Amino acid sequence: MTEQNDIYKIGAKLRDLRLKNGLTQEELADRAELSKGFISQLENDLTSPSIATLIDILTLLGSSLKDFFSDGDDAQLVFTPRDYFEKDWGGEKATWIVPTAQKNEMEPIIVELAPGESTDADIPHEGEEFGYVLEGAICVKVGDRESIAGKGDSFYYSSDKSHCIKNVANGVSKFIWVSCPPSF
Repeated sequence: MTEQNDIYKIGAKLRDLRLKNGLTQEELADRAELSKGFISQLENDLTSPSIATLIDILTLLGSSLKDFFSDGDDAQLVFTPRDYFEKDWGGEKATWIVPTAQKNEMEPIIVELAPGESTDADIPHEGEEFGYVLEGAICVKVGDRESIAGKGDSFYYSSDKSHCIKNVANGVSKFIWVSCPPSF
């Protein structure tokens, strides 16, 4: 049997969902106002339910049509350089290393700053930010505080104060910057 035809075999999936909910065929049949024999036939792919009946059964089992027929989470797990998105403002370059991150809880980017350049001052907002310096040295400014971070150092702060990052090295400084929630 082909893989395409297997998606129409719902019996095993229904059985697994029923067992996960700790129900016998008879208990599910009683709750769905169906016969035990009909549930058995469904689970053995000997009959097919109407859409309304399937929705009723899935609702009783704490599921939905969408979840039941979904193959799981299809979100991309690994991103390669060909997936990256890059923007260059001259003295500042940002590379979105997870290009779909703006819809997620956090957004990681790689920032490269030319000597003496800095990111735009970000106004206070809700969230937190983290970074790791890959090369060079930067000055992290948060409110009235400033700290220098060099290669191998990391930084972390709440975004509730004005903040920016300036390159204080003689060459390019490069760092990973993660904002939660996304703000880049």
